[in-house]
Amino acid sequence: MEDLIRQVVERTGISEEQARTAVQTVLGYLQNNLPAGVSQQLGGLLGGAAGGGGIADRAGDLVGGLGGILGGGKKD
Repeated sequence: MEDLIRQVVERTGISEEQARTAVQTVLGYLQNNLPAGVSQQLGGLLGGAAGGGGIADRAGDLVGGLGGILGGGKKD
């Protein structure tokens, strides 16, 4: 999760504390509102599941993939 927080700080210019709060808020919301299977994958991601790239890369892939579920497309 630290990688994701660092990326939020770099991309937005907000403080690390603000970025941490934002990331935790969004991830908590997603875990509570996504279908169970997706929520479990997100939980595994946050728990440091092995495989793939860093957490920020995997979170980006997961969130990008949600576009299809939610009716949108992943923007490159």
